[in-house]
Amino acid sequence: MTEAQRAYEAKRAAKAGMSLEKWLTEKEKRAAAEAREQAVATKPAAPAKKPGFFGRLLEKAQKPL
Repeated sequence: MTEAQRAYEAKRAAKAGMSLEKWLTEKEKRAAAEAREQAVATKPAAPAKKPGFFGRLLEKAQKPL
């Protein structure tokens, strides 16, 4: 981390009433949690389950002759 970045983070930590080290650990935790949420949100959904015997039977019964 450069000096400018460190100074910026120190200002943010002071504004939040935390030490710089505590601020950085909290920031890492938040980033990890967001990454987990993003991974769960982008996980593809399971393919639709094909209808069972009775479902197919009812579907056929609804079709016109």
